Amino acid sequence: MENKNKNTSEYINKWIDIIKNNKSVSNDKAEWIIKESLTNFREHFNAWWLDYRKSVTLADYCGIIPSECVAVEWKWSWAVFQDVLGREYIDWLGWFWMMSHGWSNPDVVSVVQAQLLNSPMPSQELIDPLRWVLARIIADITPGDLKYCFFAGSWTEANEWAIKLAKMYTKKPGFIVAVKWFHWKTMWSLSMIWKKDYREPVWQLYGWPVYHVPFGDAEAVERQLEICETVWIWIAAVMMEPIQWEAWAIVPPDDFWPRIRAATKKHWVLLIADEVQTWLGRTGKLWWVDHWWVIPDIMTMWKALWGWVMPISAFVSTEEIWQSMMSPNPFIHTTTTWGWALACSAAIAAINVALRDDYAKMAEEKWKYIIDKLNIFVKKYPEIYNKVTWKWLLIAQHFQSADIGYKVTSELFKNWVLVAGTLNSAISSRIEPPIIITYEQIDKWMIALEKALKTVSSEIKK
Repeated sequence: MENKNKNTSEYINKWIDIIKNNKSVSNDKAEWIIKESLTNFREHFNAWWLDYRKSVTLADYCGIIPSECVAVEWKWSWAVFQDVLGREYIDWLGWFWMMSHGWSNPDVVSVVQAQLLNSPMPSQELIDPLRWVLARIIADITPGDLKYCFFAGSWTEANEWAIKLAKMYTKKPGFIVAVKWFHWKTMWSLSMIWKKDYREPVWQLYGWPVYHVPFGDAEAVERQLEICETVWIWIAAVMMEPIQWEAWAIVPPDDFWPRIRAATKKHWVLLIADEVQTWLGRTGKLWWVDHWWVIPDIMTMWKALWGWVMPISAFVSTEEIWQSMMSPNPFIHTTTTWGWALACSAAIAAINVALRDDYAKMAEEKWKYIIDKLNIFVKKYPEIYNKVTWKWLLIAQHFQSADIGYKVTSELFKNWVLVAGTLNSAISSRIEPPIIITYEQIDKWMIALEKALKTVSSEIKK
């Protein structure tokens, strides 16, 4: 055991040295890092996952992968990143909408660095300032009378706790959600998502009444609420994403959100908006629901909140609803590391940058620039494209088949552009660049896309 610990310590110190001196990585060391990363991924995390990584599948992974075919990300700046071999990629994925601010945004990083020197964590006993500053800011920028919030670390936690709050306030068990709804994979969220692939292996999920209706179908929501009231099934909340992004960018009709807001009020049911992916300007408004002047009872947020520096999520509600978490037991909902200071400082800085630079306007302008060019390709390559859907800088390319979509995605990666779309969901490729991406980088992406489309089109026509 002593010898094993010695080897472990040597391994740790080798990586600490790499981390501290990562500005200069020799070719030999880069090759070692690539092979070590693949081995650790395969042996200590998930060997099968490698089959779905574009940087790996391009090399037709079969157990041994040539290092020159594998991208191990290493350095990040704004809308580009470099792998450990120094090759530069344009990030057109934005890590699934998280990276509105780009990689390592200096306005966010500098605030976090300053807070790190002050204190990375609160005591949880005294009144530390940053959690409450961030809560005040969120209250200021959310619609209507949403006022109180609680912080967590992930998307699914925010949604889990929104569900918990709705049940506590209403004293009702049931929920109405959408088919093709996706809010991640902890047990409460999993009990309500639509995808059999994630639900079936767990087998017995939580047994409250959950009703799935087609997304964007306001009449279906209204009808389900009527039925539940008629047969005396108590519904706590209707919970919806503003746009179904995991379901290939389904944008609802303009009357959807106003109608379900009216229906929930009619039946004394809460409305929960899962804004974890859509807020902070990416859709041309600060919040997606702002497009229709809808004020939900509870909102959840994550992704762009922390500027891609320190993870933090939140759920926010009204003073009346929040009373159920304050009285009679103010400790009914707590976690040890909620709202830690580094994450709060990142969120404060990230919101400041988004408001200062008017991300909503920036997203709308860049969307117009992109969509005009993209529509030309859609018309030019009907054998490749089915359609394109969007809401400003949430754009999805829908292909004629998953195989075609994967080929386009792979060709883009070969041309140093990272987009979403892998072996298990490549029929739609999502375009989610950092909002701060430059027009020059957009033009480079368009050149790479046209090159990819020409290659795939030639293969199809053979």
